Parts: sequence; structure tokens; C-alpha cells
Amino acid sequence: MTKKIATLAVALAAVGALGACSSNDNSSSDTTSAQPTTSAAASATVAVPPGSPAALLAATAWETTSATDAHGAQVPLTDDNVKNYVGFAYFKPDGTFTMYNLDDTPKMHGDWSVPADGKTRTIVAKDDAGQEKFRRVTDIITLNDKEFTYRVYPDANDKTVYFDIIHTPTTHPEPK
Repeated sequence: MTKKIATLAVALAAVGALGACSSNDNSSSDTTSAQPTTSAAASATVAVPPGSPAALLAATAWETTSATDAHGAQVPLTDDNVKNYVGFAYFKPDGTFTMYNLDDTPKMHGDWSVPADGKTRTIVAKDDAGQEKFRRVTDIITLNDKEFTYRVYPDANDKTVYFDIIHTPTTHPEPK
């Protein structure tokens, strides 16, 4: 049994090394999260680069704990401007994510990425058939082991009005 596990580990490492050497013309070269695969190795986790902003995001589950407006004032999580961003988020090292409302009902799932500079986070929400529903790119304001905050603009043409959505690590288990 130990020999089989060791063989599997070597095979997975080889697949990971090959995957790290390949390029994907559909994504920018500075994206630090892996894209999901459809090969037989799809069940293997492809780690994001250690110490990268993507690795920080994937290192823990996140819970929306507060929000602030452009003036720094607290905004209730039930406010119409922020309530769609509230919940639990699970960013996996293989480039996929799942999000749930605070009552553990499914919110969305799909793919995610953070460039090496850590300035933005992109999510591509998908339906159950794997088709893209929408794509959202948000500015990252804070990303460390204690906080993940991104900014949303109700009107993309007015950068003076925004809301910062603040997340902190959680031990809340991912709903099944």
C-alpha cells in the first residue's frame, strides 16, 4: 500500500511539474492560480505559488464580516449595496471556488484568479453545466492572513462611490 501511495505521489508531482511548464494562451502570464483541468489528473490539486497573493487567498476559508463606504463608515451587511457580496468563500488551489450565503445555501461556483501583483481578483461564475454566467474583476484593497478586502463600485463610471467588502478567516466548514 505504501508503495502505491509513493508511486501515486510521484505521478502527481510529475503531472504538476508538466502543468507548471505549459502555457495557456487564454490567460495572462501573471495569473497565479491554476486553471482547472479536464484530464485524468483533474482530481489532483495544483498548488498556487507559495507566498503569492493567490496562495494567501487559497490558504483559508473567508467570511464576510463587515463593509465600509467610501468615507470609511460601517455599512450593514443587509444594505442593498453590499448584501450580494456577503457569505462564505472557499478559494481552492486548483483555481476553482465555491461561495455560500451565511445560511449555508449555495451562492455561486466557478473559477478564480489573482495576478502576481495581487491588485485584483477575478471570479468567473458558472452554471451547473460549466457555462459562464458572469465575470467579476474587483480591486483588492487588503490581502493578508488576517483580512481579505475588495472594492465594489455600484456605478463603474463613478469611482468616488464604492464599498469595501471585508472578509476574515473562518473555520466554518464548507457546506456539502
